Amino acid sequence: MLIAQISDTHVPGWGKKTYGIAPMAENLARCVDHINRCNPQPDVVLVTGDITSSGAIEEAEQAASLLGKLQCPFYIIPGNHDDQSSLGTAFSDQAYPSGYQGFSNYVIEGFDVRLIAMDSTVPGEPGGKICQTRATWLDQRLSEDKERPTVIFMHHPPVKCGVLETDIDGFEGADLLGDVVEKYTNIEGIICGHIHLPTHARWRGTVVSTAPSTGMQLGLDLTLKRPSEFILEAPAYQLHFWTPQKDLVTHTVYVREIDGPYLFEEHA
Repeated sequence: MLIAQISDTHVPGWGKKTYGIAPMAENLARCVDHINRCNPQPDVVLVTGDITSSGAIEEAEQAASLLGKLQCPFYIIPGNHDDQSSLGTAFSDQAYPSGYQGFSNYVIEGFDVRLIAMDSTVPGEPGGKICQTRATWLDQRLSEDKERPTVIFMHHPPVKCGVLETDIDGFEGADLLGDVVEKYTNIEGIICGHIHLPTHARWRGTVVSTAPSTGMQLGLDLTLKRPSEFILEAPAYQLHFWTPQKDLVTHTVYVREIDGPYLFEEHA
């Protein structure tokens, strides 16, 4: 099974650039085209939040138009820059299934790996949160199938990753989430966005990973002293490969011009 992950697209309004600088709509279009040309094709694409720049309906509509060109099924979850009402208006029920008690939590069945969407957002706040309602829902869903390999996807990582812009946002209820996750040995990973960089961290018996943004990367400063900043880079996405050996292997794919390929045997 092959899962593509797109994150933090921050699509602006029609004909605009994000923050007047970043061509994020064009970047998303490039990623979609690149994914459509993958061989093998992904079975599914997961879009892990901050789909829009400010939550405006025109941003959600443009994002839906661009993602609608994917040749495989895709599913979205909200990030802190999104408005759930705008997403619900712009995206179909297939891409954005109905949630639970006002949260965008749902389960995707029918693949070799079970996929569970978790809503980690708090309206009007940049940080993440898992409340008791969401933690209980996750526990119930995981208890339904304790053997099948499972991936949880959400916007905010429940760990600090050494990125000032997002570390200060915080994550409320990480222990609630961790106590549930720790009960189950079939959680192959928790894949997230939010920090605009690819990272991996061992956490509560599984691995938390984050995908890069499609072109706006946050500055990495492990001293946590520099002002928050972002740089423009080639758009990127991730491929999570569930191998025949039942390992989840993650590759970060950059959509840019390359020099090559060259055959080793011709240049050794």
